[in-house]
Amino acid sequence: MYYTYIIECSDNSLYTGYTTDVKRRIKEHNDGNGAKYTRSRTPVELKYVEFHNTKSNAMSKEYSIKQLSTSEKRNLIGDNCIKIKFN
Repeated sequence: MYYTYIIECSDNSLYTGYTTDVKRRIKEHNDGNGAKYTRSRTPVELKYVEFHNTKSNAMSKEYSIKQLSTSEKRNLIGDNCIKIKFN
């Protein structure tokens, strides 16, 4: 299973990525071992996740989300905002 996700950084900016393990990836971002963009913007909070059967589909969705404006991304998150706490 592959996932496309959107996280909100401590400066309220949004970052989009894909992974095979959401819990691990959020931890990596928060530990400063994630994407260069998020390293100085911790902590991050998971806001949106989509599930995909293939890596190609997850990457395609990541690309299409990255083409959206910030307001369009926030509309995508909208009422689908999720609250997941990883221990």
